Amino acid sequence: MPSIDVTLSLSCEACLAHYEGRAGQVMARSLDGRRVVFPAEALRRVVSRDGVHGTFRLCFTPEGRFQSIARLDRFA
Repeated sequence: MPSIDVTLSLSCEACLAHYEGRAGQVMARSLDGRRVVFPAEALRRVVSRDGVHGTFRLCFTPEGRFQSIARLDRFA
């Protein structure tokens, strides 16, 4: 399964825009510099009171569709 590691730093206000549907996708840069777009709905799994901050692994199907998100950094 293909995966990409990204660092995200989104305020709680930015996450609220995604949650309310005002923003349907998240655009980020991978650790190796690639541009990554994934569904904003994925943030629901990793959002905290402070927003979304840390390093995450995004997993995709072989066809390139988003499959899962997991936190990589332990203390965030």
